[in-house]
Amino acid sequence: MQKKLWGNEYRTTIVCIDRYEEKQLTGRLYNSSLTQGKQFHSVMEFLLQMQNLLDVMRFPQPFMEHRSFSQSALNVPDHLPEMNHQEGTLATFALRVFFQQNASWQGSVTWLEREKEEQFRSVLELLFLMDSALSDSSSTNK
Repeated sequence: MQKKLWGNEYRTTIVCIDRYEEKQLTGRLYNSSLTQGKQFHSVMEFLLQMQNLLDVMRFPQPFMEHRSFSQSALNVPDHLPEMNHQEGTLATFALRVFFQQNASWQGSVTWLEREKEEQFRSVLELLFLMDSALSDSSSTNK
């Protein structure tokens, strides 16, 4: 894995994809601001877990305030988890969100197994990048 990804663990979230069947994600995400990894079983759970993580870190701060029908309290962990050497069964991504503008995220995603990095300008573009990697990965595993 690339060394530059591990230099600033606070900004890097490791996304481990364990299953990808019929375009449904199942996996875990790890960040140094979490006490342990968070599991997700759908794209929506992944996005909500990531948004909650960004809210907890308060970085990057959103250009627009997140709107919801209810407000949730932010929980800051007491100790840091072990996130090094986490790998997904199908793929592992290093996700860095640099900005939250226009009610979306902008940043970079690195497919660690192939050492390929791409920039994304929206959550939708991030999902398309992950789908292309997972579709490519599943076709080579068959």
